[in-house]
Amino acid sequence: MNRGRFITLEGGEGAGKSTQLRRLAEALAERSLDLVVTREPGGAAGAEQIRRLLVEGEPGRWTPMTEALLHIAARRDHLERTIWPALEAGRWVLCDRFADSTMAYQGYGLGLGRDVVARLHQVAIGEFQPDLTVILDLPPDLGLARAEARRGTETRYERMEPAFHRRLRDGFLDIARRDPGRCAVVDATAPLDDVSAAVLACVVDRCGLAPP
Repeated sequence: MNRGRFITLEGGEGAGKSTQLRRLAEALAERSLDLVVTREPGGAAGAEQIRRLLVEGEPGRWTPMTEALLHIAARRDHLERTIWPALEAGRWVLCDRFADSTMAYQGYGLGLGRDVVARLHQVAIGEFQPDLTVILDLPPDLGLARAEARRGTETRYERMEPAFHRRLRDGFLDIARRDPGRCAVVDATAPLDDVSAAVLACVVDRCGLAPP
């Protein structure tokens, strides 16, 4: 049995990852692919418990190092219980955020640094990485305005200072520049259907699927 594919969607607050992940799952399901749709932090029972510690409370609740360690602990649980078993079974895994979010949020946004986050990931997950990462890019002020419109779903990250969100966007774009073979950047300011088409085109092109 062939190993499945692992595709992640990344981006700042309000970039539309959840919507685009759902649309991508619908498009791939039409091709009869066996899919697992999941998220980070979360995606497994223990990881979902850690998620609540990370997204609730005041912005300064954790130091950058503690926050990174919590994310990576949740990620390890997610990998062991959800992602790796699905891939070994030949299923395709679509994930809302993965390791690039820890690098962007804690490494760039909170100033922990690339090297520190990379070393933590080396210990926790080794060389494992997605087959494809699609980064949804848009200006932070637009993303935060979109996030604010989602009543009742505000997270502590959305309440962080504007400078944090600018560093976050720069971080994601730098990650894409450093790893163009794995990462693709999609303009998330475009109309919803255009963004969906661009995301699907990235998957078709990078994962060897027949065009729609």
